[in-house]
Amino acid sequence: MFVNLAQIIEQVEKDKGIDRKVLIDALESAMLKAAEKRFGATKDIEARYDEELGEIELFVFKSVVEKVENPDLEVSLEEARKYDPEVQLGDSLGLKLDASEFGRIDAQTAKQIIIQKVREAERDIVYKEYSEKKGEIITGIVQRFEKGDIIVDLGRTEALLPKKEQVKRESYRQGERIRGMVLDVRTDAKGPQVIISRTHAGFLVKLFQMEVPEIYEGIVEIKAAAREPGERAKIAVVSNNPDVDPVGACVGVKGSRVQAVVQELKGEKIDIIHWSDDPAVLAKNALSPAQISKVIVDEAEKSMEVIVPDDQLSLAIGKKGQNVRLAAKLTGWKIDINTESAAKETQKEGMTPEEALKREVEAAKEAEEARLDVELSSLDGVDEDTLRILGEAGFSTVGDVVNADAETLAGVEGMDGEKAEEVLRAAREFLEG
Repeated sequence: MFVNLAQIIEQVEKDKGIDRKVLIDALESAMLKAAEKRFGATKDIEARYDEELGEIELFVFKSVVEKVENPDLEVSLEEARKYDPEVQLGDSLGLKLDASEFGRIDAQTAKQIIIQKVREAERDIVYKEYSEKKGEIITGIVQRFEKGDIIVDLGRTEALLPKKEQVKRESYRQGERIRGMVLDVRTDAKGPQVIISRTHAGFLVKLFQMEVPEIYEGIVEIKAAAREPGERAKIAVVSNNPDVDPVGACVGVKGSRVQAVVQELKGEKIDIIHWSDDPAVLAKNALSPAQISKVIVDEAEKSMEVIVPDDQLSLAIGKKGQNVRLAAKLTGWKIDINTESAAKETQKEGMTPEEALKREVEAAKEAEEARLDVELSSLDGVDEDTLRILGEAGFSTVGDVVNADAETLAGVEGMDGEKAEEVLRAAREFLEG
């Protein structure tokens, strides 16, 4: 029935990466099903692969009895000794069946079972392969879009990049290469489904591991990471070698390493800070670039009040509270920020810290809005031609620029990616200055 079975097993094993035993089990199972269909399911039939002959042999087993009552399962001693002169009553005798009797329908049944078993084996291999890659970065090709989700072709299977795991400001085209971190591997009727993410903090960590040899080798360790995907991220690093500066290692020569990560994250700003086991010191570092005057730690509540100079409030809080939110995520502590004058107001006027801070935040918000309303001509390093091009496209203030992104600016006629990055950098430096 099977031609060159040994060669077929070897070829499928090589092409599909399926274990030889799995293939032999599939063939034996297929032949057994076909045999039961041909000779009847009541018989005790076994299928065995003969390595030397390179074929599946079928045997029907019968118990040796004095008087046969069920011919399908029993054989008389006299009849049995025609096949094996030494057989005894109660023995089980295996009689070889003639597989050449199988018809075309039997062969088709066997073929379908083999195909099904091979598919199951392939699915198991893919599931195991990607289950072992959880937390790792993989690369694929954007294949199609389904209700906001992105289906990524990985070659042997597909990955799903759900909408919630995508960075809002990123966009992709069919056929474009894309990277993501393996979040989970699920099984369904269609086979294993690999779930990937570009928003997870682990994706950021793995990117640094790929770009910074000292992290890969364990010399530098990322102790904590926090992200607001597409906007800003913070990582806290420590060195296990006193001769290696962990921040410098992550930044690289002329910022080459961190810029490679920023490029993969489409411009996401990344703050790299020194880790400390002291929560107060870690909070000071995490709130960088703001200067900190004092930190009051409440161990019981795992919270801290951070006092900053009045002119540092806006920087400490960050745009729409982003800096302090990321610092809180990074440290794992609740952080309340207060100014020096607000702290004094609290003592002098009997105001609560919350009331004093609210007053300061409102003042800082007004100051930030005023700075956002400043004309682009106030920015350093932006030439007249660029100002004119942006003005004609409706970008006239610092706020107009920082509320856009590099991709939007680069899409303006007369602009390119490099100019867009320069303008954004100048606007951000103006706000942080």
